[in-house]
Amino acid sequence: MEISKNCGKAKKDKMKNIILKAESRELLGKKVKTLRNDGQLPVVLYGRKFEALSLVINEKEFLKVLKEAGEATIINIEIPGKETAKALIRHIQKDPVSDRVIHADLYKVDMSQEIETEIPLVYEGVSPAVEELEGNFITNKDTIKVKCLPDKLVSEIKVDITSLKTFEDLIHVKDLNIPEGIKVLDEEEDIVAQVTAPTSEEELEAMDQEAAVDTEKAQIENMETEAEKEKAEKEAEGAEEEQPVKEQKNEK
Repeated sequence: MEISKNCGKAKKDKMKNIILKAESRELLGKKVKTLRNDGQLPVVLYGRKFEALSLVINEKEFLKVLKEAGEATIINIEIPGKETAKALIRHIQKDPVSDRVIHADLYKVDMSQEIETEIPLVYEGVSPAVEELEGNFITNKDTIKVKCLPDKLVSEIKVDITSLKTFEDLIHVKDLNIPEGIKVLDEEEDIVAQVTAPTSEEELEAMDQEAAVDTEKAQIENMETEAEKEKAEKEAEGAEEEQPVKEQKNEK
């Protein structure tokens, strides 16, 4: 399948000079809650043949850098008294209730050694199969796994979906225009994006009926489970009531 020349076009970003200032921290474990209350974010800087450092950075500054750099752009970590470290943001941990970032790992990279990471895919354009045929646009990948030297990294790969003109058209990993120096680790035949035929009213109705049946089955199973639980509890209560009687008989 021939893909539009613009499909997957990615321009290599110039190395951004993004700076994130950090300080060494001594507070560890549950004590870091004090730092978070003061608007500070605990992080760990680690890497190959590098002793991990526990650091603290300004939460607002981190979020600003995260928005600009994402997880596929090298940033400069400045620590007082230490050499500036080039790193990638990794493993962001969020509070499950507030969704606030509460911890992050910074992976120190060796600019002379290849690294494995993921680059986000950004979909652009309008698919004729969607606009004219009212199909459903499906993305199977949000990122692609790559291996390259740190200075070859790009912040994103753009994918032009105007090549999807029919429901048979597909965009595979092999169709993406990957910048020189970057090796893709995903399978070449993996489907990146496609457009499927629109769902008919009959199909929607069938899907609704199937969902209703599944819901009813789940409700019945829950009722049966509750009934079994209640029966077991009553039997347990009965056994407890009989026990003193048996003990009295044994005493006689």
